[in-house]
Amino acid sequence: MRLRALAALSLCAWLLACGGGDKPWHATDITGAMPKLKFRMQRANDAQIVSEQNYRGRVVILYFGYTHCPDICPTTLANLSAVLKRLDTQAYDVAVLFVTVDPDRDTQPVLAQYVHGFARQVEGLSGPPNGLMELTRRYRVMYKVEKDAPGHPYAVMHSNSVFFFDRSGAARLVATDTSDTAGITEDVKRLLS
Repeated sequence: MRLRALAALSLCAWLLACGGGDKPWHATDITGAMPKLKFRMQRANDAQIVSEQNYRGRVVILYFGYTHCPDICPTTLANLSAVLKRLDTQAYDVAVLFVTVDPDRDTQPVLAQYVHGFARQVEGLSGPPNGLMELTRRYRVMYKVEKDAPGHPYAVMHSNSVFFFDRSGAARLVATDTSDTAGITEDVKRLLS
């Protein structure tokens, strides 16, 4: 009898050490590893200066890219739009913030038109170089813009990280692949609840 009790106690301790049976996330859990959502940028849709306070109470998905991106950016935004569609009416409690790393070409009208093609909840954000630099440093996002030069065409490189923040603005998840829209939808539903 004591042996069974000891075995049961050992099993409980092992389960607690391994996460206690919590359902795993599809994206990578970064709870406590990154700072809370904080920024001050210009929203392309209406030229308003917005901050994290404008999105409190909503789950925020933060992604950095540029409108001239030939493949990764539109694919990522299309996948996130598919997630919003899967969420149905819960999507109104989600904001996808697309921050341009190429503000010279992504003017307010260009950025507004670009995000409009995805979903209502996708908003384009731009800002002064120091605002963009501060935000990318905060979340360790790498980017580089090389303007046209003799022998070198205009080129933009950037990280492909997508950050997920809960309703309080805490950084909770990160993903570099958004193709599992069903899994990401499950994660966002958990953040919403």
